[in-house]
Amino acid sequence: MQEAWWRGAAIYQVYLRSFADGNGDGLGDLAGLRGRLDYLSKLGIDAIWLNPWYPSPMSDGGYDVADYRSIEPIFGTLAEAEKLIQEAHERDIKIIIDVVPNHSSDQSAWFQEALAAGPGSPMRERFWFRSGHREGPPNDWQSIFGGPAWTQVPDGEWYLHLFAPEQPDFNWNSPAVREEFLDVLRFWLDRGVDGVRIDSAAVLIKDPDAEPDGLDPYTDRDGVHEIYREWRRVSDTYPGRFLIGEVWLPDQERFARYLRPDELHTAFNFDFLSCPWDPAALRRVIDDTLATHVPIGAPPTWVLSNHDVTRPVTRYGRPDTSFDHGDRKHGMTSDRELGVRRARAAALLAMALPGGVYVYQGEELGLPEVEDIPDALLQDPIWARSGHTDRGRDGCRVPLPWSGDAPPYGYGGEPWLPQPADWGPLTVEAQEADPSSMLNLYRTALRIRRESLGDGTLTWLPLGEEVLAFTRDSGLTCVVNLGREPVRLPEHQRIRLASDEVDGDLLPADTAVWLV
Repeated sequence: MQEAWWRGAAIYQVYLRSFADGNGDGLGDLAGLRGRLDYLSKLGIDAIWLNPWYPSPMSDGGYDVADYRSIEPIFGTLAEAEKLIQEAHERDIKIIIDVVPNHSSDQSAWFQEALAAGPGSPMRERFWFRSGHREGPPNDWQSIFGGPAWTQVPDGEWYLHLFAPEQPDFNWNSPAVREEFLDVLRFWLDRGVDGVRIDSAAVLIKDPDAEPDGLDPYTDRDGVHEIYREWRRVSDTYPGRFLIGEVWLPDQERFARYLRPDELHTAFNFDFLSCPWDPAALRRVIDDTLATHVPIGAPPTWVLSNHDVTRPVTRYGRPDTSFDHGDRKHGMTSDRELGVRRARAAALLAMALPGGVYVYQGEELGLPEVEDIPDALLQDPIWARSGHTDRGRDGCRVPLPWSGDAPPYGYGGEPWLPQPADWGPLTVEAQEADPSSMLNLYRTALRIRRESLGDGTLTWLPLGEEVLAFTRDSGLTCVVNLGREPVRLPEHQRIRLASDEVDGDLLPADTAVWLV
């Protein structure tokens, strides 16, 4: 690993509620994660990123935080979290936590104090409380989860929530809010966490008083950058720590501003994640990403999936292989065999690119999106807020299968979301015994990546319009055939790793190889 370990790290995302259940209540927890650290060590990752683990009513899967300095009891205790950090470090695995600065829970002490204090109170200045007009909310902003972004309280005022009503937005014009989060950063950095992922990083600054109806409240504003300069000054006092932003922006120039030397260290590459399985589109995204990052010295990140996105095996098997939060394409026909083949090739592509790579739990098992969860069991707030038109994100959050041939597949108690009956061949136990499994492909690729890839540069090779081919600094060459016909591989190189079987020097469609 480089001195700045995060520049080329392989980071594994743990959605704690669905990873492993250590106490048998059907909910993943810290005990379950601690019991699987050796699995993650064998997988070959460098760090674990955990989705929010704080006390929460779970109105949005923990992204409605009630207390930023403690642990949700269903997950464990603060002492267990500190033990996890220690045990992970003993295995040379870093820990990254999720901080949610845009909003809190409506059950947080601050918000409850604001409600009790009434209009005009300084307590309400920490949030966006406003009077309505025209017998309605202050403006026509809409929540990203559907419906109005304003909710009225009994005294007649309205509060802003860009997400669910249970997630009131902080007012970052308030000095108290700024100081609170600087202290939260220090609290966790003092406990040994190695990185902080910042949720909804671009939308903190807004002004509903000065903005007319119809102006997009999700547009980033320049004032957000001073916030992250303050955060960077704090993180820089802790050697080896880093900040990563969840920044969804189509404008690459504005995106790059978050990665200036005195702001965030890295940001998620959502253009790559959303890109269809198309050679020209992928080449364009890769080139644009490198063009954005290289001049400012920031490492790119490559992400195929996360807790909000349709799983690759399902997405890549559809006629439309792109991803869009506005249209998740629920119910679109998906060819499982084709999706698996492309997902394997995409994994080798992502891991070969220069910079860091993220692996979402279950991606290494080739889990599909679960699209037939009964309506009555869906828990994502998007389902209710959309008027039951968008089934939301539960399908990629189904608990992992570890062993056995029937639910709960060694996960623990009865899972909080139902697991499919046909997941027996996808368990860790079953895949460990199969040399050609997705799990063993990931293990081998992550091992080679640690030896020969990670941070650095690439040089493109001209192997045809349907092929992505490049050589990395170490001399390893990656070739991905996204066309329909086999293509000839470069001469005088041998295959180090292939996503599927290769016949001689012809690379089949939807297949990737690493050559040396």
